[in-house]
Amino acid sequence: MDPFQELTAWLQPWIGGPLDGKQIVLIGLTPIFLLAVGLEWLVMRKRPGQSRNFRFQNILTNLNLGASYQAFELIVHALWLMAVMHWVYDHRIVSVPFNIWTALPLFFLLEFCYYWFHRCSHRVRWFWCAHVVHHSGHHMSLSTAMRQSLLYSVTGYWVFFLPLMWIGLSPELTMALYALDLAYQFFVHTESVRRMPAWFEYVFVTPSHHRVHHGRNPAYIDKNYGGVLILFDRWFGTFAEEVEPVDYGIVHQVDSHNILTLNFSEIRALGRDLLRPGPWALRLKHLWAPPEWKRP
Repeated sequence: MDPFQELTAWLQPWIGGPLDGKQIVLIGLTPIFLLAVGLEWLVMRKRPGQSRNFRFQNILTNLNLGASYQAFELIVHALWLMAVMHWVYDHRIVSVPFNIWTALPLFFLLEFCYYWFHRCSHRVRWFWCAHVVHHSGHHMSLSTAMRQSLLYSVTGYWVFFLPLMWIGLSPELTMALYALDLAYQFFVHTESVRRMPAWFEYVFVTPSHHRVHHGRNPAYIDKNYGGVLILFDRWFGTFAEEVEPVDYGIVHQVDSHNILTLNFSEIRALGRDLLRPGPWALRLKHLWAPPEWKRP
């Protein structure tokens, strides 16, 4: 039993059900995230024109989306998702140990899985129904990282990480590594850092790269999917450098601070498209086609 399995087993009587490593890490780091938001505000308020990123209503919306996401994930993981992932783990093909020799290769593999999850979250409408919430903000600050959807577990983000469980990583450890990936990403949601050293910019995701990812500029749409590493974007042709100023948001903006509207507007639009009269083959294509696809 790995350390995260032991920790979650110890916590189960307190929460009434299974808890995955992602929740332990992210909830544990929440005070650090909130402190970082405060420090960013202290830095950015001294820069001309930056106060627009720190309007109270915007930050409150981001915090509410983050809190509702965490609460819903706790419930879903306890009710069924951890059981599903443990079933996959119980039918693993091999058992690769997690130690000092395998930690980096396994994290590299997790980042590879994350890249494809993130890319599909932009290019497959079913997954975009969840991910769109994260991109619906009109501004960029650290609190934007908390702008998350209730629907991730339902749309199936976890499917992309099953290969790690097939090779012997427990669901608790897999989700803990994913949480570390997400924790790094929190700190690239900012305009406070212009550029990092060239070698760092070449290998790792930086605030500059991630600002591009959140842009709705035609040159920036669907670029820079990496979580910690930007290498896969360079290798697979989805990299873009930050050149022009970033226009944040999505093509068709959702101007609302209501977290239910933000969470369900895209899946409602998908439902309307599925129900429109026409051949079922074309109706169902809305599920896996890119978000911008229209019926001929």
